[in-house]
Amino acid sequence: MKIGIDFDNTTACYEGIFHQLALEKELIPETLPTNKDAVRDYLRIAGQEDIWTEMQGFVYGPGISRARLFPGLTSFILACREKEFDIVIVSHKTRHPFKGPAYDLHTSAREWLRQNGCFKSISDGGMGFKEEDVFFELTKEQKCERITEQKCDYFVDDLPELLTDSCFPKSVRKLLFSPYLNEDFSLPKEIEKSFSSWQSIKEWLLV
Repeated sequence: MKIGIDFDNTTACYEGIFHQLALEKELIPETLPTNKDAVRDYLRIAGQEDIWTEMQGFVYGPGISRARLFPGLTSFILACREKEFDIVIVSHKTRHPFKGPAYDLHTSAREWLRQNGCFKSISDGGMGFKEEDVFFELTKEQKCERITEQKCDYFVDDLPELLTDSCFPKSVRKLLFSPYLNEDFSLPKEIEKSFSSWQSIKEWLLV
């Protein structure tokens, strides 16, 4: 079996980072909710769309060091390794931000994976990924093509719009990683199941 997983907001958790950064720059009030959407909406209403875009470039570039692995992901990966399942990371990520300094976002993401033990062997306390198991694609269509080329049986992503897009391979079973979705979210019929944590994915898929 081969399982594909997304990177941003699926592997790497940015919870609270945008709020923290905006506070440091005195762009938002402390009372603003800590989620990313609240920060984005506040800055857009304030006419600071460009600042928001540059902030994203920083967070996904050098600021990615503030991100952490989602809880339960390491346990899920190791359980997959025990069953000898193949795992790949496939992400849609531009090479450089749309505005601001031209950080190399692919290099920043790979370095973050390295710093978080993803490329270490399991015997050394890592997750056992090889460099060639990680793909950063420039467009949504290229991401879908890569998932097809890798012959994934399952794919885990946080974006329902990606999993239901016409370019997404129909043969792949679609799992939605949804720790932040509202309870009243209606799951599209194309998506097999939604999960609020990696532990719940592990229990459903592997136990």
